[in-house]
Amino acid sequence: MTTLEAIILGIVEGITEFLPISSTGHMILASYFMGIQEDSFTKLFEICIQLGAILSVVVLYWRKFFDFSKWQFYVKLFIAVVPALVLGFLLNDTIEAALESPLTVSIMLILGGIVLLFIDKAFKNPTITEEPQITHKNAFMIGLWQCISMIPGVSRSAASIIGGMQQKLTRNVAAEFSFFLAVPTMAAASGYSLVLKDWDVNGTEMKGYELMMQNSENLVSFGIGTLVAFVVAMLAIKTFISFLQKYGFRAFGVYRIIAGIVMLIVLGLKYV
Repeated sequence: MTTLEAIILGIVEGITEFLPISSTGHMILASYFMGIQEDSFTKLFEICIQLGAILSVVVLYWRKFFDFSKWQFYVKLFIAVVPALVLGFLLNDTIEAALESPLTVSIMLILGGIVLLFIDKAFKNPTITEEPQITHKNAFMIGLWQCISMIPGVSRSAASIIGGMQQKLTRNVAAEFSFFLAVPTMAAASGYSLVLKDWDVNGTEMKGYELMMQNSENLVSFGIGTLVAFVVAMLAIKTFISFLQKYGFRAFGVYRIIAGIVMLIVLGLKYV
């Protein structure tokens, strides 16, 4: 992976992580178009680069994250992240295999786009207008919804926001809770990939951090990609909230459908 490719993937991750259009799916498609080999480092990069985008949430909402007097906030996040931790551990190999499939991403972009076309009308009359009103049951249900995003192309953001709206959260509160939930979810995924998971590198098993530090090229690519993702995500979060307040999810649904169809055409032409 070259430095330019790492920068491009960082931009893609920063823009798409908190939008309901699937950051992992877009990175898979971007890697495919740039001809980046889907080896163990690329898969690790696509998972762990999300740390940069996630850190932007902590910075933007630092008062919320470091207000230790409101401990119930942390309890809700813990409850919401448990389903993803359990299923992620049990289905890790299946998820890794799915990360190699642009076809899966394309199909899920279209299906998810169709859902987003109608989501604003599907959940009306929300009753939860601020985070303290979210119950433990609400948090757990949102966590279950988030698990759907383990299918590449679904979008963690879309799944958790829809789950929040299904639990009677307003669009804005659902989006913000989705941002908050991303922090422990992606921190756990990155930590597992870096420290615990064994990656196959030309027949040799390596831990993620060993693979990351295998050579200076890997380390530089990861560092630059993470930094770019952090900066771009800072801008994307504020823009998304403002756009969501004015227009809702329909535009994202249309985008997903168009992107998915275009990708299917490209994949089809490859085999003609």
